[in-house]
Amino acid sequence: MENIKENEKLNVLNHSCAHLLAHAVKRLYPNAKFWVGPVIEEGFYYDIDLGDEVIKEEDLPKIEKEMKKISKSDKRIVRLEITKQEALDMFKNDSYKIDLINNMSDDEIISAYKQDDFVDLCRGPHMPTTKSMKYFKLLKVSGAYYKGDSKNKMLQRIYGICFETEEDLNKHLQLLEEAKQRDHRKIGKDLDIFMNSELVGKGLPLWLPNGAMVRMLLDRYITDKEIRLGYKHVCTPSLGSKKLYETSGHWDHYKDDMFPVMKLDDEEYVLRPMNCPHHMMIYKNSLHSYKDLPIRLAEIANDFRYEASGAVCGIERTRAFTQNDSHIFARVDQIKEEFEGVVKLILDIYKDFGFKDYEFRLSLRDKDDKEKYLDDDEMWEKAESELRKVLTELNLPFYEAQGEAAFYGPKLDVQVKSAIGHDVTLSTCQLDFLLPERFDLSYIDKDGSKKRPVVIHRAILGSLDRFLAFLLEETKGALPLWLSPVQVNIIPVNNEYHLRYACEIKNILRENDIRVELDDREEKVAYKLRESVTRKIPITLILGDKEKENGNISYRKYHSDETITTTKEDFIVLLKNEIKNYK
Repeated sequence: MENIKENEKLNVLNHSCAHLLAHAVKRLYPNAKFWVGPVIEEGFYYDIDLGDEVIKEEDLPKIEKEMKKISKSDKRIVRLEITKQEALDMFKNDSYKIDLINNMSDDEIISAYKQDDFVDLCRGPHMPTTKSMKYFKLLKVSGAYYKGDSKNKMLQRIYGICFETEEDLNKHLQLLEEAKQRDHRKIGKDLDIFMNSELVGKGLPLWLPNGAMVRMLLDRYITDKEIRLGYKHVCTPSLGSKKLYETSGHWDHYKDDMFPVMKLDDEEYVLRPMNCPHHMMIYKNSLHSYKDLPIRLAEIANDFRYEASGAVCGIERTRAFTQNDSHIFARVDQIKEEFEGVVKLILDIYKDFGFKDYEFRLSLRDKDDKEKYLDDDEMWEKAESELRKVLTELNLPFYEAQGEAAFYGPKLDVQVKSAIGHDVTLSTCQLDFLLPERFDLSYIDKDGSKKRPVVIHRAILGSLDRFLAFLLEETKGALPLWLSPVQVNIIPVNNEYHLRYACEIKNILRENDIRVELDDREEKVAYKLRESVTRKIPITLILGDKEKENGNISYRKYHSDETITTTKEDFIVLLKNEIKNYK
């Protein structure tokens, strides 16, 4: 209860500080008009129309200075209660406020808050005086469409944060700096993982050699796991006919998130946003007996979704991405066993990667939303009940979330909190009675009758792109040895005397499938060591006179100042053991 009260007080403080920001902006930019300034998890923001003027990051200290001046003036913050007509008269020159007021009922009492010469519509509550907001920081500026609609005018959004004490503010700013250093976009650039190009297009990352290597390793890792569990891998095209998605139902429920139709002669094609329709057709290609089921089809597949420009973020949210996708075609009596197998695979993989902080979410439909979700109450009741039953019998702790299901069925989402505070869905497992019906899928049962299979959609790594973004932030880019694009960096102390021996070691490591580089530049050893650490290479070899004479090696691990000397043979055993155990 105390934490709830503390959060409520912090929310009031931040909302009051949003008004302090608007007050300061109005003084510095008299023509400014304001849309909304809500409290968010990270503090607050205000959307502002400045006409032709633009606020840049370098302008924020000037606005902060004005905010501090208003704060020190210690003006009372007064709540006003006015009629709709009084509100229309008060804000007659502000089209944004007029829009808000016109959406209110005629008999509604409207509240506004006034501090000195500034007044704004607000439900409240607020702090008693401007002096209450002493410890704040403006964080960034971005663009935001009016009412979130890309057809409307672009407003300027200023983000900020406010705390009760200077100590709390400083702690938060330290966390933000830590998050900035962990941001996968920064790490991806520093470590040459991926790049973006406006000429190529927003949300279309280009994977550099280091990133391509990591993606390939993730591909091999999950594919090997799946093959051992009886999955059969397929390859399907990255586009399909519009008719395919009309049959699946995706066109009616998902077309706004798809790229536009491509018309060629009398045919219409779309870039695929997901792979299930293709896999349905592969299943339908053959006759199946009840003895054949379950059939587990899997694919590392390229997909495309038209994410809004403002939502695109590095490789976490893109318009072109790669899914670790699978569809399990099963009998009803196999649902529990197959679902349990998927959950065990998820847990096994999270163990390999060292993930511990995650939650299971049962994502259900919103019963009142007949447009987003297929209008078939019987199917939904059956699917949701079946999934809930399986989760309960597996004794998995989970919580339910309405309105988060896929349009065709409920799903289990594994939610993780990234190191920089993003709520990320890593793995999903969905139960589907609809698509088998849509595609008229069947199998021959033991009595010779035709039966519908159930489809379990599952993506363990989800999007490889998003998974890697999460992993880069979790590890600060210091990937484990088995996943690092370069596992060992060799530094000869002196090229003239030690380069030949360094080349011998490099060849031995490559013969043992170790990804190795040799730094033979004419630079000082200390400089090369610092750069090896900057590149976050797991192991660096330093080869000098003693190593050459004794035929052994000396190495340092990332973030360790200890130099260890060992034989070549023992070093290779060490590497292989760590790689085998996903260290």
